[in-house]
Amino acid sequence: MLNKDEILKADDLKTETVSVPEWGGDVSIRTITGAERDSYEAGIIGSGKKKNLQNLRAKLCAKCLVDEDGTRLFSDAEILALGGKSAKPLDRIFDAAQKLNGFTDADVEELEKNS
Repeated sequence: MLNKDEILKADDLKTETVSVPEWGGDVSIRTITGAERDSYEAGIIGSGKKKNLQNLRAKLCAKCLVDEDGTRLFSDAEILALGGKSAKPLDRIFDAAQKLNGFTDADVEELEKNS
């Protein structure tokens, strides 16, 4: 059985390369932490009855896009700017990020469903 130290030391934040020819190269995405996923989902669900789907793709992409050291390229404050980029590359990164992070179709449908 794993102990606490082994769990906390495990390198479980995996990265993947996504080709973005529209931007002239490749980008790296990584799995998000549990806290980042909760923050992402809370930002969509919000506190009201209506879901906040504005910049849905850019929100996840911002949490996943990283440099060679695994540091996020975009802060939450830069989501709006990232959302101003072409939808085609954002869709490609979003789809890859969903797969890498284990988002199922049911997870996405639940987040997108209005209460």
